[in-house]
Amino acid sequence: MEFDRESGILLHPTSLPGSYGVGEIGPEARTFVDSLARMGQRLWQILPHGPTSYGDSPYQSLSTFAGNHLLISFDDLVADGLLSEERLKKFPQFPAEFVDYGPVIEARMDVLHSVCRTFDRRASTAIKQEYDLFCEREQFWLDDYALFFALKDAHDLRPWTEWEPELGLRVPEVMEQARRKHATQIRHTKIMQYLFDRQWQALRKYAHSKRVRLIGDIPIFVAHDSADVWANPDLYYLDGTGQPIVIAGVPPDYFSATGQRWGNPLYRWDIHQHTNYDWWIRRIKKIFEMVDIVRIDHFRGFEAYWEIPAHEPTAMNGRWVEGPKDSIFDAMIKQIGNLPIIAEDLGIITEGVEALRDKYHFPGMRILQFAFGTDAKAADYRPESYPSNCVVYTGTHDNDTTVGWFWSNAGENSTRTQEEIEEERRTILAYVGTDGSQIHWDMIALAAKSNAATAIYPLQDVLGLGTEARMNVPGVEGGNWRWRFQWEQLSPDIQQRLYDICHWSDRLR
Repeated sequence: MEFDRESGILLHPTSLPGSYGVGEIGPEARTFVDSLARMGQRLWQILPHGPTSYGDSPYQSLSTFAGNHLLISFDDLVADGLLSEERLKKFPQFPAEFVDYGPVIEARMDVLHSVCRTFDRRASTAIKQEYDLFCEREQFWLDDYALFFALKDAHDLRPWTEWEPELGLRVPEVMEQARRKHATQIRHTKIMQYLFDRQWQALRKYAHSKRVRLIGDIPIFVAHDSADVWANPDLYYLDGTGQPIVIAGVPPDYFSATGQRWGNPLYRWDIHQHTNYDWWIRRIKKIFEMVDIVRIDHFRGFEAYWEIPAHEPTAMNGRWVEGPKDSIFDAMIKQIGNLPIIAEDLGIITEGVEALRDKYHFPGMRILQFAFGTDAKAADYRPESYPSNCVVYTGTHDNDTTVGWFWSNAGENSTRTQEEIEEERRTILAYVGTDGSQIHWDMIALAAKSNAATAIYPLQDVLGLGTEARMNVPGVEGGNWRWRFQWEQLSPDIQQRLYDICHWSDRLR
């Protein structure tokens, strides 16, 4: 489908300000919605909102259906009578500028488990009824996820392939024993999922009241260590012990000379097609219950994907394998109807990928940081080349911030040489006609006045922050997904300037 001419901000909820170690989906999120409305922004794009595991990446979630319980708002729990203000007075202080995941998770889980233990006593009749309905409605994924989460906790968070074989391979009588043994933890997990859903739906309703829509994100592949794979092993290429035979990734690219070895198990597309893509249709239906538009990460994998033998240490020795192509989207449209999807079509894109994207009128992506280098495809990312049916970004969560990118040096998380960087810098300055002192505003203005129907700006670019605010460095373990902003950074002058850009680029709706 083709989108209206609008713009928005990319900001994951973990990056919101707040007093409890990580951004939440309560009052601070609603205040951010207010800021979006004041700035004339009609879209709030987030990263995948599922529960994270080792490495804290939202793109390696424990479940594609579940919500990240760490985002549950403590203030809203107090407002609902499920948590006392006195309990929060004991909550430790954490840095405001970044998420210190290990200690924060421990402290927040302590609070959430206390909420779950007192849920029956504190919850109103209406909330208890809502909880029961939620468990009934979401049973198709919730029961498996709650048991998976309980078993993972009981095994010191080790991957499910390292559990006892009869648990990893889901022997029925052993599974039933596990459900009885871990009944309390299972219920706690279900309560947390209900609370996340309750607060998320309230946030979405509030956003709609301010004429702001949410853009969600799902990676095409799921994590191996997830309830999705554990509960549906027949849908993936696994051996008899549950280990992947082949895994996902991409060949050498802008970010890495040896490619990216993601490690996700690959789909048995023949099995999915035999079930008329039932699991995928459930997945898409679920995400559209949470957001208004969905960006599918690595869309090109539906046309063809990079298959890497699991024993290979890098992504270099892989091969392209055909994906499901039209058949999966035909099945989705038949079951769901209109699909407001953004196709992440970056990297090695063929005519076949473009044809698949265009057949369903999915807007693709254009990244301004890719528009001024020496790469042969740079011209495709120049604003004058954009079709209206695309989404332009100054950068994404995988890119450096615009300021960091502009002032970077060789060897700093890209494959560019120093000569290429300096040539790129001269090209962008000549193209824009500025001295680069406010390069972030230059790039935001370029995106805004382009022909692209949708323009999205990472909040780091709006704030003019450098590499210290970068969200993720692909292929680098540790230190990612930590950045948070503070309200004083989003000054009235910045908000007015973005509103003005939105106004003169005809993106006010």
